[in-house]
Amino acid sequence: MNYLVIGNSAAAVGAVEGIRSVDAEGKITLLAAEPDHTYSRPLISYLLAGKVGPERLDYRPADFYEKFKVEAKLGQEVVAVDTAAHTVATKAGEKFSYDRLLIATGGRPFVPEIAGLAGARGAFTFTALDDARRIDQYLKESAVKEAVVLGGGMIGLKAAEALLARGLQVTVVELADRLLSTSFDRAASELLEAALERRHAAVCLGGTVEKVIANNGAVSAVSLTGGRELACQLLVVAIGVVPNVEFLKSSGLKLGRGLVVDDHLRTSAPDVYAAGDVVEGWDFLAETKRPLPILPLACRQGRIAGCNMAGRDESYLGGMPMNAIEICDLPTISVGLANASGEPYEVLAVRNPERRTYRKVVLRENKIVGLILIGDIDRAGIFTGLIENKVDVGPIKHLLLAEEFGLLSLDSEYRKHMVSGPGIEV
Repeated sequence: MNYLVIGNSAAAVGAVEGIRSVDAEGKITLLAAEPDHTYSRPLISYLLAGKVGPERLDYRPADFYEKFKVEAKLGQEVVAVDTAAHTVATKAGEKFSYDRLLIATGGRPFVPEIAGLAGARGAFTFTALDDARRIDQYLKESAVKEAVVLGGGMIGLKAAEALLARGLQVTVVELADRLLSTSFDRAASELLEAALERRHAAVCLGGTVEKVIANNGAVSAVSLTGGRELACQLLVVAIGVVPNVEFLKSSGLKLGRGLVVDDHLRTSAPDVYAAGDVVEGWDFLAETKRPLPILPLACRQGRIAGCNMAGRDESYLGGMPMNAIEICDLPTISVGLANASGEPYEVLAVRNPERRTYRKVVLRENKIVGLILIGDIDRAGIFTGLIENKVDVGPIKHLLLAEEFGLLSLDSEYRKHMVSGPGIEV
């Protein structure tokens, strides 16, 4: 069998390992636009901040490709897929054939049209290792004192934190009325804003960057909605990512907001599979297909797709939004439908301003479907298990937000399901 993998993401790595768990000898060729070995994208902010070195970013050991018998062709960008001919073409003009193909090209930064942005020196995105390198180089070569980060989601906030660690005055500009608006409510966002402000960052909500002002071709300021100007010598556009499917527009593959796949991660073409941020994944809480750019889900999808490419029969049952982020020493977790309200939802919440903690549980028919934990995240695993296993928490609803809530609050049979091992009886 001739396997071809496009991408070098967590999903691609999972697929390689999935294939090899079934087929030890089939040929695997991996094509990736980036020239780097496997690396953990969430760590690029720590690299930019100077908290970790490049060697800490490795997602798999240096001999990963050799150990799994992968012919890795890094720095080879795929520009077209011909599903009828079972071939792909690279930007360099090479063609590769396949018996089974996996598309795991992840997401690409969404960059809106902003006057003056194109070609301005000092403007960057922040989703790849090369972005962190280029920003680092620019900081070393240029007199940068002030930075603006456009976007108050996870990518933008980690970029802001890294720039604060480099000694810059940072302003976060977010169009919504709160930070992390897709996963946080206003109460949670206020705690996050306060954490940023304690580090002397500024937060500007309800507006966006309309124009980049340049001096000799380099960013010198930005103009916001309403005409306010912010002086800055560096701009990071971090609004979010969208599935990287542009090169597939002429492939005939079915596209929605991402690549459309079935429960075996098969696309609309024979012998073509997809996994990770590039696909529309099944959200079993929202009961719809949509992009879910979450690393653990990408790993799981990749492994299942790889196994199925090699002949096994495994189903992907879906996932749910789940984000864990620590900003300025404030740990946070959000899971599922954390912003749901009104019928048929019931919301339980408790906030402790002195301890800077906030806990919120969203219920639907006495089952937890959403969660926010700020400051104190110790019970996140228990809550997540209750969500994934669709446990009826009606009998213990009054305990969910109590300080003493834990495994001992749960039914004994469920505790045995959650906790196992020699000598363990709870």
